[in-house]
Amino acid sequence: MSIEMISPAKLTKHAPGRSRWAAFGSSFVADGYTMYPVILLLVIIGSIVAPRFATATNLVNILEQISVLGLTTIGLTFVVLIGRLDLSLEGVVGFAPMFAACTLVPAVAGGFGIELPGWAGLFVALGMAGLIGWFNGFMVVKVGLNPFISTLGLLVLLRGGVLIISNGRSIYSPGKALTFLGSQKVAGLPLSVVVFMVIAVLVGLVFKYHRYGRALYAIGGNEEAARAAGINVNRVIWSAFIFAALLAGLAGVMMTGRLDSAVTTQGQGIIFSAFAAAVIGGVSLGGGRGTIVGVVSGVLLIGVINNLLTLAQVPSFYVQASTGAVIIVAAVLTTLASRRSSGVRTRT
Repeated sequence: MSIEMISPAKLTKHAPGRSRWAAFGSSFVADGYTMYPVILLLVIIGSIVAPRFATATNLVNILEQISVLGLTTIGLTFVVLIGRLDLSLEGVVGFAPMFAACTLVPAVAGGFGIELPGWAGLFVALGMAGLIGWFNGFMVVKVGLNPFISTLGLLVLLRGGVLIISNGRSIYSPGKALTFLGSQKVAGLPLSVVVFMVIAVLVGLVFKYHRYGRALYAIGGNEEAARAAGINVNRVIWSAFIFAALLAGLAGVMMTGRLDSAVTTQGQGIIFSAFAAAVIGGVSLGGGRGTIVGVVSGVLLIGVINNLLTLAQVPSFYVQASTGAVIIVAAVLTTLASRRSSGVRTRT
């Protein structure tokens, strides 16, 4: 190992420029923009190798496809920022809209037979999702269970619950309240995309500027220090699980609208894609670090890659395997970018 000697004059000459670039690099990485150049490169490559990729119709299609994953990932970020995990969000995506559909349709169509008014569907779905989030928070905060174990158990329970309440059958055309968000368009854009964008902006502002967002980061960074600072840690943790489940429930409703049905397999595997998007976007699974800008970049990257592979007629099992490869590559890139922006030099 050699030590590079730098003269004071040389240091004085180059330090200001280097400090400006270092500050820019640190801000670029910390704010979650690391993956956007990669996305831009993929878009350019896709435009060359697959002419259909760059069409407005296909780009809107990508946004529509990622809206469900995007909301689920934003919900997951609430929990991950405080250093916890919530595997049950995948179950919420499937169970909440299925439960709501069963309360709307007649018994002959697979429902409970109570046939609530159509407008109640969305409220029932979000209410059930919120209840599941409340239960998760209770088990973690009050009972003291490990969130990985408790939410894993609830995920399995919800997956079985979907089959129980539906008798193993999908429910088709469950009602306008459950299909509106996933089927309508606003100014040429699917309403689901608009909902995703609005929620991403609002949550991003909360994370960056509101005291609740600062509390999430504080708890994830150092829980005991957050308590000492006067933050009601238990209440914030509990609420994070509720917000996560509500967003997963809303994602499930949008998926139901896009399919015009509540299917028994709805949402399966989405939690792995959500974790992938979060990690790609620079969210630390240890808590205390991550931005919505980064989360959106992770979701976009997965959507663009899946769309490119589909247009290239790559077999579906390769498309699924690509997610794992993307996680590894993105994690390496994010780690290297973080080290360089902070001035840490890696050994070669």
